[in-house]
Amino acid sequence: MPAPNEYFNVPLRRVAIGRPDEFRHPGAMKAAVAEFFSTLIFVFAGSGSSMAYNKITGNAPNSPAGLVAAAVAYAFGLFVAVSVSANISSGHVNPAVTFGLFVGGNITLFRGILYIIAQLLGSVVACLLLAFTTGGLTTPAFAVSGVSVWSALVFEIVMTFGLVYTVYATAADPKKGEIGIIAPIAIGFIVGANILAGGAFTGASMNPAVSFGPALVSFKWTHHWVYWAGPLIGGGLAGVVYEVFFISHSHEPLPSGDF
Repeated sequence: MPAPNEYFNVPLRRVAIGRPDEFRHPGAMKAAVAEFFSTLIFVFAGSGSSMAYNKITGNAPNSPAGLVAAAVAYAFGLFVAVSVSANISSGHVNPAVTFGLFVGGNITLFRGILYIIAQLLGSVVACLLLAFTTGGLTTPAFAVSGVSVWSALVFEIVMTFGLVYTVYATAADPKKGEIGIIAPIAIGFIVGANILAGGAFTGASMNPAVSFGPALVSFKWTHHWVYWAGPLIGGGLAGVVYEVFFISHSHEPLPSGDF
C-alpha cells in the first residue's frame, strides 16, 4: 500500500529535465517534424475556415452559424492532426498539452521545448500560407470580446483544463485500454464543444500555437498574454490533477516522450 502522501508527490517526482542532446536525437527530431506538420494542418484548416466564413459573410464571425462553423472546422482539423502524428510524436499539436504532459512526467523538458518550437513554427507557416493563398486577406487573431480580460483568462484556463484532462483520460492513462483508439475523436470533440461555449468571448483558443501564428502574421497582440497564460495554467492543472488522483502508480514509468 502506498504511503499516505505518495500520490501527492508523484507528479513532481516524475518531472524530468532530460538531456540537451535530445535536440539532436533522430527520434526527437522526427517527432518535432511531425508536430510541425500536424500543427500546420490544424491551423490552416481552422484559421482558413474563419477567413473563408469572414469573406462569405462580410466579417460576421460571431453569428451563430459562424460559431458552429468554427467549432466543426477546428474539431475535424484537430481530429486529423492528432491522428496523423499520434504514432510519431503522440499528437500533442498544442504547447498546453505538451506542458500538461511534462508536469505529469510524461515528456522531458528538452523534448517538450523542441515540440513547442515546432508547433509555433507550424502555426506561423500555416498563417503565412493562408495570407499568400488568399491574396493577402487578414488572418484573424484571437481577441477578448464582451467579457473582462480576467474572465477571458478563466475561460481559457477552464477550457484548456477540459482539453488536457481529456488527453490524459483517453491517451496518457496507462489503464485506458481500448478507449485509446477514440482519443483523437474525443480530443476533437472537446475542442469543438469548448468553441461553442467560449468562442464568442475569447475565440476559445486553448492553444498558444493557434493564437501565436495569427497574432504574428496580422501583428495584433492585444491581450495576447491571455492565450498563453490561460492554456498553460489549465494544461498544467489538468496534468497534476489527473496524475495525482487517477493514474495508478503501480505501473512502470512511461518512457520519455511517450503517452
